[in-house]
Amino acid sequence: MAIRPIMKQGEACLNKKCHPVTKFDTKLHHLIDDMRETISEANGAGLAAPQVGILRRVVLVVNDEGEILELVNPELIDSAGEQESLEGCLSVPGVWGFVTRPTWAKVKSQDRSGNWFEVEGTEMTARCFCHELDHLDGKLYTELCGKLYTPDELAELEQEEEA
Repeated sequence: MAIRPIMKQGEACLNKKCHPVTKFDTKLHHLIDDMRETISEANGAGLAAPQVGILRRVVLVVNDEGEILELVNPELIDSAGEQESLEGCLSVPGVWGFVTRPTWAKVKSQDRSGNWFEVEGTEMTARCFCHELDHLDGKLYTELCGKLYTPDELAELEQEEEA
């Protein structure tokens, strides 16, 4: 296993649509294992293959229980509710923006062996599902928010809300 470099905004791979996984082999397993190590090292809530330069439909999401979910060829099949919250991204470090996402989401996916399953999540997990699946279609959260905030600007917002 290895920690892979995380691509930053501006890298072409982050704006391209990813290809479906068709081979469930050791190469895929190594990618997923490397992504596990990378997300743990970066302390991220999710990681998509294009963020490590691979244009395949593979994402990892840390659910509300702290488990890392491995999703291969994931599809959002249902969602409900609405939440607006701050969102950040390992590929867009140092800034955050308010994004509206569903409060509940259900995903159909394959595991690393190709077996289909469904998984659902609420709040942060639902947000991560949507955020990471957007990466697979070449979209960054920055396209969904009106303004990006630096840490200093966020601190000012918090002070204003407290006052």
